[in-house]
Amino acid sequence: MKIASQSAVKSRRTISSEPMILFRVAHQTFAIAAEAVQEIRSTDGLAGAAMEFEQLEVPKVRHTIERAHRTYYVVNAGAHFGLPVTRPMLVLILRQLRSAVLVDRIERMAHISAILPLPQAFTGQERKWYLGLAYIDDHVIPVIQPNGFLTPDEFKQLDCAARSRAADQQLHRMVQT
Repeated sequence: MKIASQSAVKSRRTISSEPMILFRVAHQTFAIAAEAVQEIRSTDGLAGAAMEFEQLEVPKVRHTIERAHRTYYVVNAGAHFGLPVTRPMLVLILRQLRSAVLVDRIERMAHISAILPLPQAFTGQERKWYLGLAYIDDHVIPVIQPNGFLTPDEFKQLDCAARSRAADQQLHRMVQT
């Protein structure tokens, strides 16, 4: 009989954890993987960089942000999740996606060792919005699917509206000269 060394037993018990950003929208706390967020900015600091984006197809998007020669569609998280209207203070610019998310505030960073699957009661859109649930400090918190804020169809609609807007602006400039 072979007895396992103490270090071998410890390595098997090690649980990997993922750093998450806990943020608030209205009175609800959500978690998103820290690696999914490229940048967190104050909405005040983006006042000059954010541009109004008037379109009716995707009402949860009312602004775009230009960062590093890339346009991000800004999703109002409250409108996305159907929560009460608030005044978002921060924007999370997502990594490897063309979307950014308006949130009320950052709660804190946390390490989550397990993401539990969604219960079967989640049957609609929320299946695309959430990766699962996490249990932190006696609270169950939805873990966000970063690419769940905008669907491929919504990106197409927004891109089409952006092209139309750019063409209108170009035409307007040509008429003025």
